[in-house]
Amino acid sequence: MARAARLVNRCAALPKRNRPLRGLTFPLLPGGVPSWTRRILAARALRAFADGALAVLLPAYLVALGMSLLDVGLISTATLAGSAAATLAIGAWAGSVRRKRLLAVAALLMAATGLAFASLSGFWPLAIVAFVGTLNPSSGDVSIFLPLEQAELAGAVAAAQARTALYARYTLAGSLFAALGALAAAAPAWLSTHTAIAPLGALRLMFVGYGLIGAVVWILYRGVAEPARADGGAGGAPDEKLGPSRAVVLRLAALFSVDSFASGLLVNSMLSAWLIARFGMSLASTGEFFFWAGLLSTASQLLAPPLARRIGLLRTMVFTHIPASLFLIAAALSGHVIAALALLLARSALSQMDVPARTAFVMAVVTPPERVAAASFTAVPKSLAAAMAPTVSGLLLAGGWLAAPLLACGILKIGYDLSLLAAFRHHEAA
Repeated sequence: MARAARLVNRCAALPKRNRPLRGLTFPLLPGGVPSWTRRILAARALRAFADGALAVLLPAYLVALGMSLLDVGLISTATLAGSAAATLAIGAWAGSVRRKRLLAVAALLMAATGLAFASLSGFWPLAIVAFVGTLNPSSGDVSIFLPLEQAELAGAVAAAQARTALYARYTLAGSLFAALGALAAAAPAWLSTHTAIAPLGALRLMFVGYGLIGAVVWILYRGVAEPARADGGAGGAPDEKLGPSRAVVLRLAALFSVDSFASGLLVNSMLSAWLIARFGMSLASTGEFFFWAGLLSTASQLLAPPLARRIGLLRTMVFTHIPASLFLIAAALSGHVIAALALLLARSALSQMDVPARTAFVMAVVTPPERVAAASFTAVPKSLAAAMAPTVSGLLLAGGWLAAPLLACGILKIGYDLSLLAAFRHHEAA
């Protein structure tokens, strides 16, 4: 007993960082990452919460304003096309404007977008705001924030494994809070039931909340430091345009455009419209589905870094993506709501595991000064190639071809994965 007591006392006296169960913890930041990156992770989480809610509510809001499913697709297209144009501009200005200033401008634009959507009702005014604003109808981040935040995080660490782990946390924050935001899509129904607020007014309040979140994100960005970074670059120094890595980046952008167009066929706003049209699901039930789907995507982010260390970045991207696409195709062919939802949830458990690996891969194949430009020009396809896809989905849904968007999305994604593997399987960063 005395020996056991001495052993317990000795373990208790160990410094906290050396205790045996440390390996079971999941610290907010990997080792050696500066604390200011927490502000970027927090901003990503808040933006994801707002995007998760409005991606579900956008079709219901537009229909409540008297618009058709085709109009929903057109406005979703406008948001993606505007994000593509803004992201291209970010890549072009990377050598002359500091990232922190661009992030602040983007946050203010987010605040203005929410307030404008809450106060307007006509198709064309809303389409214009959708184009110039920051509204995101998809499950992932396709906004101008993405290349700027990714470049900031890339400059915070030098080691490739630490960078992958940091991107996993970045993506995890987005997935988790997007899921919580989807659950919050039930708030307008609750408000209209338990208060004197009309259903349309309750939907407008959600856009006001989106604008307020943009103001909070602006405050977070003001505290982002720009010290000398681990990659050797001067903190806050202007970035360079694409140079030695141009050929690789353009090849990746061409491949990503296929994946992005496929994703655009099934952005969350259109998948929400599909669930409502195909199975008559309510907004609350649809939001609950996206919540659980988001939780599964979040959990999968924890597996991406160790899987990438074991099989490589490229194989992590491809070998998790293909099964997810097969689940999507099966869901399109399913005639029962429970089976379809189960298959879509299985897809969610795999479909986002490639995101941190893909980001780390892009940052690994370019020089540090090119990272903002590379992030911009590989992120552009996430909006530009996808921009017309929601309109195509809207036409197909309005025409009664309910399974077509899901089938096309799955088939195109499998083709993208096989092409990516063939093109880069011998690359040193794979």
